Amino acid sequence: MNDATVPASTSSVPARAQSGPSVALALGGGGARGLAHIAVLEAFDELGIRPKAIAGTSIGAIFATAYASGLSGKQIRAHTYEVLSKRLDLVRDLYSARVRARGGFLNALAPRPAFLSAEKLLDIILPQRIARDFAHLTTPLKVVASDFYAQEAVVFSSGPLRPAVAASMALPVIFEPMVIDGRVLIDGGLVNPLPFDIVADDADLTVAVDASGAPMRRPGQDCPKAWETLFSANFIFERSIIREKLRTSQPDLYIDAGTSRFQILDFLKIDEILAAAEPAKERVKAQLSRLIEAETLSAAEPAEQLPTPAAPRTRRPLLKRRRTAKG
Repeated sequence: MNDATVPASTSSVPARAQSGPSVALALGGGGARGLAHIAVLEAFDELGIRPKAIAGTSIGAIFATAYASGLSGKQIRAHTYEVLSKRLDLVRDLYSARVRARGGFLNALAPRPAFLSAEKLLDIILPQRIARDFAHLTTPLKVVASDFYAQEAVVFSSGPLRPAVAASMALPVIFEPMVIDGRVLIDGGLVNPLPFDIVADDADLTVAVDASGAPMRRPGQDCPKAWETLFSANFIFERSIIREKLRTSQPDLYIDAGTSRFQILDFLKIDEILAAAEPAKERVKAQLSRLIEAETLSAAEPAEQLPTPAAPRTRRPLLKRRRTAKG
């Protein structure tokens, strides 16, 4: 797709004020549920805040990349609508992004590693202005993928950008694994579906947006369909990882995107998903504003009011008491 709906200027992107605490943002995986990240990015714009660092997994990596490239939430929304509104073009584009059988006609019926090439799809759907290399981003970015054989997380923060994002979104069966530096990489959500921990030390405050969701029983349906079970099982696994992470460490602000009722491939329900994400957007604006105000007031306290004036001030003392703040 071209990026005709994305203006050449990014002047609509507000710059974060020099004073006040810095903020790191983590966008999690979730398939179509992750369209909710657009609303959260708009919340940051409306607050006049640009993150000091961004981390993304799977679809969160896609939107994190666009935002770190300097696009505003509104511009990302417009481009996403452009891509998803042209349904016939989208079908054609998905067909062109399919994984072709190796070996020509005789192997046409041979098993394939997946249906689609994530890297080819990114070339089709991303705006042309998206950075090609981490070094060209306006905001530092970390992208999470999973090493299939080593069974560990791989975090990209330098080098070519699109292969890293393609690896992060390579959901098994749907997308072909990426091979980078000899490592076979698949969807980052399998190891770190909500990567707030990798940017926690990069800023004063950390905001994490969880779009993993949970399976929901449909009216009149006793059991899920086979395809629903296949894809939802992956997100049950991711949800379990997130819960375990939150037992030991928490972001300063945890936001549930509120899009659990949607399925992983419900991309054409963008209007409904973004509407469902509006409450999350408002929670980000209200709760992040309070956290920033509290941190700013804490930093402005006269030295004589501190318990030990001569001792160095530990990082975020006030907010340690606010770690339970959740959306």
